[in-house]
Amino acid sequence: MSSSLAEFIRKKAGGAQVIRKPVRLAIVGGNRGASFMNALYSLSDRIQLSATCDLNEWVLNQWKEKFPEIRTYRDYHEMLKDPSIDAVFILSPMHLHARQSIDALNAGKHVLSEVISIQSLEEAWELIETVERTGLKYMMSENYCFSRSNLTIKHMADQGMFGEITYLEGGYIHDLRHLTHHPDGSLTWRGQLHKQYNGINYPTHSIGPLAQWINLNKPNGDRLESVSTFVSKSRSLQYYFGEHYGKDHPAARKGFWRQGDSAVAVLQTENGVLIELRVDWTSVRPHNKTHYLLQGTEGAFITGRHQLEDDLIWFKDHSPKNIEDGSDMWEPLRNYQPLYDHPTWKEWGKFAAETKHGGGDFLVLEEFISAIQEDRSPSVDVYDAVTWSSVFSLSMESVEAGGKVISFPDFKAKERK
Repeated sequence: MSSSLAEFIRKKAGGAQVIRKPVRLAIVGGNRGASFMNALYSLSDRIQLSATCDLNEWVLNQWKEKFPEIRTYRDYHEMLKDPSIDAVFILSPMHLHARQSIDALNAGKHVLSEVISIQSLEEAWELIETVERTGLKYMMSENYCFSRSNLTIKHMADQGMFGEITYLEGGYIHDLRHLTHHPDGSLTWRGQLHKQYNGINYPTHSIGPLAQWINLNKPNGDRLESVSTFVSKSRSLQYYFGEHYGKDHPAARKGFWRQGDSAVAVLQTENGVLIELRVDWTSVRPHNKTHYLLQGTEGAFITGRHQLEDDLIWFKDHSPKNIEDGSDMWEPLRNYQPLYDHPTWKEWGKFAAETKHGGGDFLVLEEFISAIQEDRSPSVDVYDAVTWSSVFSLSMESVEAGGKVISFPDFKAKERK
């Protein structure tokens, strides 16, 4: 732990040393897990890194060099037998998350899982049942919920500053074609995902922050009611593989890819909020992975379209007017920071800002560890995880049926419908 972080914790405790039993954590998926190195170092007073698991021996050796005391595993189920591990952080390929989470919970380990949490409703119900039966902590690591701007908008929404929220947009638009294949042209798990499915195939970055702004699944909050999804034709990956591996490569042929380039879903909540989601991680364009919009009766918010644009906000009867014609004007969100920063950011932002995804990589770990140490539910619990992630399977069903409106299950219901 850095001396500045230790001093910060002591000051919070009024000068007394905070005594918390460190959580003994295992990293599952060492390659992706390397992105959390800074966060792990920052939280080393509360996290004892006990083990890491990966199929690649070279990756395991890299972890061993940095953390000589940890144990390394290539067999996940062997690792789960280790009694010195309290919790696992699952950073493996997406299709493994649900089963690995369920197996870890059944082995007595708390679980922090990368997105998405499940790919089918059957996995959703089994994950819920396992969390409820074991009483262990489960959190989905949706780091986009914890960026400074998204936390600020949640704090403002919780105070009613936007009035009644009526419409939301969330978009994840990020050219990741290079991650769909290995050097020899064979498909990675991301490539297999685009080959086998067609819908909103990576929903939680888009919906997670929006869900928190309207308190989906929370007491006195809202609930998702339905989704209808449409997908564009598939062209980007076909052309990309043709350029890189020749027109005779199977992936360069028409019809190889099921997933269209852009997928758009329209969701409605029980309280009548309209939500539009867009996911596109193969189209050719500059990076714009964080597109969000909020419309309320008293205000509005929209993110910048690229790194050179400000996030913008407007409040009725408060934001400035155009001096020439008196028309309403947007103003930068930064004008309201730090005054309206979320309490979480005010508490930890100095340290979160040093980690990736706008500080989200630090804050998801901090929230997960706090939930264990304080014996409380994490802010992104199993019901959030399966609700947001179920957009995956429900959107596929909608696309297959020509955009049919599909109802969301009530994951908190005692009986499945």
